[in-house]
Amino acid sequence: MFEQTFKNIDDILHKDAGCSSELDYVEQTSWILFLKYLDDLEKDKKTAAELTGKSYTPIIEKEYQWSVWAAPKLRRAQLSKNGMNTERVEVDHNALTGDDLADFVNIKLFPYLKKFKASAQSANTIEYKIGEIFSELKNRIQSGYNLREVINRIDELRFRTHAEKHEMSHLYESKIQNMGNAGRNGGEYYTPRPLIKTIVKVVVPKIGDTIYDGAVGSAGFLCEAFNYLRHPESKDGKTKTLSTKETEILQKSTFYGKEKKSLAYIIGTMNMILHGVEAPNIVHTNTLAENLADIQEKDRFDVVLANPPFGGKERAEVQQNFPIKTGETASLFLQHFIKILKAGGRAGVVIKNTFLSNTDNASISLRKHLLETCNLHTVLDLPGGVFSGAGVKTVVMFFEKGEPTKKVWFYQLNLNRNLGKTNSLNENDLAEFITLSQSKSDSNNSWTINIKDIDQTSFDLSAKNPNKKEETALRQPQVILEEMKTLDKESEQVLNSILKLI
Repeated sequence: MFEQTFKNIDDILHKDAGCSSELDYVEQTSWILFLKYLDDLEKDKKTAAELTGKSYTPIIEKEYQWSVWAAPKLRRAQLSKNGMNTERVEVDHNALTGDDLADFVNIKLFPYLKKFKASAQSANTIEYKIGEIFSELKNRIQSGYNLREVINRIDELRFRTHAEKHEMSHLYESKIQNMGNAGRNGGEYYTPRPLIKTIVKVVVPKIGDTIYDGAVGSAGFLCEAFNYLRHPESKDGKTKTLSTKETEILQKSTFYGKEKKSLAYIIGTMNMILHGVEAPNIVHTNTLAENLADIQEKDRFDVVLANPPFGGKERAEVQQNFPIKTGETASLFLQHFIKILKAGGRAGVVIKNTFLSNTDNASISLRKHLLETCNLHTVLDLPGGVFSGAGVKTVVMFFEKGEPTKKVWFYQLNLNRNLGKTNSLNENDLAEFITLSQSKSDSNNSWTINIKDIDQTSFDLSAKNPNKKEETALRQPQVILEEMKTLDKESEQVLNSILKLI
């Protein structure tokens, strides 16, 4: 049901003059989904309060509640077959539509919701998130009739049970993934989930850790870390049930993120909410605008999980915030991540594989800094095609802050197929890496280097597999003989041409 509803919504938005791409579809679906989610959340909180004999004060004033402006219902008495009086709920067809609906949303609803940012008690509340989200976007659906159709479709959805929320979060992830095909750099919002799950498993976050992504995008790393911690396995392999205290820690004081771009901020926040984090601690800000010298102990985190944007160029004034000056965005983020980790903190960071061998002064200085201040214990070398549409090769660096690196264990992911949109990375592809990463064993795909053995001026860490032999394809004798005959004919023609000239 959910999947068909999403398709129907996309079809409606495709007809609207204000929405031109998959990115617009996701953005506009997101704010309407959010308000429907909020309405269901309020209902659940009201029910929970009544069960304990308490009263519940709604977050949203009556005029702006979903059940009043978006999806009002009529309740009609009717007789059932057994003669009992029952109540039938019908859609109120006199609900706002057309220009009346568009004007209400643009002139009244959005300004009302924006005010929550200023009136909220703290940034960690759902009220603050409401205000921040509606300060960052606008309604792009120009036709009030199209907006009415979308609202009616979303009103059919439910967010009440765990199964419903799980299905909804899965479909929302699919929409984010589809943004990679939408142009306008949509793919930057999506890191393949099998890769994220693998990184989380290798870093092994624990309940009580603070987990941070300074380039949060669609919040894939934080969502997967939340799923990992929410369903921990006991020693006998069974899933443990979290205590109320542990659940509260996960909800309020575990996950933190920063995001520069408005659309990514909205999508990341919505993605975490659909995964079950009620008020995500995601801030809309430029992470790199923060001076590294200003980061104090209270600002630091236990775990960093991130895939920072690469290929971008930062302005000179941004570079002044960093001791190692470079315009490469990913290198600035890496400095930020090292600085913001607590002593003993762990990280799993995706970066272009050229970082391991670049010969510019900034790259050499940054590799030296990483090796001297952190234990870079593992490097996962990924094949091309892992990131849809990106066309670059990447590595994942796993490191712990506090002790210098002595040895680095490399694993090269060698697959017997080319990766692409229809043949993407899966968890089975990474199973051997996860197993071997625990023992740091050597294999055909893995090896260890001693830092004392690398060049101490360039600190080149190129992932060159010493165990992989270059294989030359053996051709059939018939093919070789046919090629020899062709070459003989070409030689004969050349000789005849020369003889004619003599």
